[in-house]
Amino acid sequence: MVFHKDILKIDCESELERICSFIQQQVRAMKRDGVVIGLSGGIDSAVMAAIAVRAVGRDKVVGLVLPEKESNPISSQYAITHAEALGIEFHEIDITPTVDSVVSYNWRNEFIKNLMPDYGPGCKYNIVLPTDLLERDSFNFYVLQVKLVDGSVEKRRLSLEQFRTITAFASIKIRARMIHLYAEAERRNLIVAGTTNRTEFILGDFCKYGDGGTDMEALAHLYKCQIYQLADFLGVIPEIRNREPSPDTFSLPVTDQEFFFRVPFAKLDFLLYAWEHSTPIKEVCETMNLTEEQVKRAIRDFNAKYNATKHLRQLPPTLERVSQA
Repeated sequence: MVFHKDILKIDCESELERICSFIQQQVRAMKRDGVVIGLSGGIDSAVMAAIAVRAVGRDKVVGLVLPEKESNPISSQYAITHAEALGIEFHEIDITPTVDSVVSYNWRNEFIKNLMPDYGPGCKYNIVLPTDLLERDSFNFYVLQVKLVDGSVEKRRLSLEQFRTITAFASIKIRARMIHLYAEAERRNLIVAGTTNRTEFILGDFCKYGDGGTDMEALAHLYKCQIYQLADFLGVIPEIRNREPSPDTFSLPVTDQEFFFRVPFAKLDFLLYAWEHSTPIKEVCETMNLTEEQVKRAIRDFNAKYNATKHLRQLPPTLERVSQA
């Protein structure tokens, strides 16, 4: 197939029919009464909720808005506005106590304070990577950014152990949301609908047994740009459609590009498609107006992410499965 700028365009109506049929089949097969979705205020969960309404009807769709004390308040606001526009039942639950019961925020705060002594009440933090992967070679060195009370920002490069410690706490937030989703699902005989798209799935930008622990993944075959196409077609509220994708797990806002992907979404999906389909580098360069070195940098990064996250996409190993492999 020839690689071209419209390679990822989809027929939204036929695609929606296909996804709706899949959702209906899963609801019947699991003998459930409907669908529950965690509404994050982001594009993927908004699209999943809108499709679920088309598939099973708004009376059989429940949305849970699950903030914690460090979430961006705008996330809940957008999620609630979207749920109201869809006319679905929704509930907002503060998951701060759930998170704090596993590992306390105070413990995490002390850990960051040991790295940055000026960190304290009123400070906010995030973790970032260099976002200019296409422009220059650079290693995946994670940087802790702390916004102090006076508005200044301090930065510190993290060791792998320090990065794991801070992100392990962030993952508790994601898994806490899944606990609440399954509590609702099992009480009311509902399917937990996942919201992971193909871009995230292939490169491993999801949390195992968090947003990756669901009953069905109806969007995992669609690249991020295709999710946006469906969002436009479905009339998802503009506040969500125009919002920068974000993990929303740190107190200081950070985009998905800054934290994980390192490549603008306008180019990311096309490069990922080319990588998945072994498109000749020369063809990619000509279509996307990129240099050979830029494309090779993306390929190296994709290979590294894909290989490092293989375990996320697999069932836990058993003696039987290992022997058969």
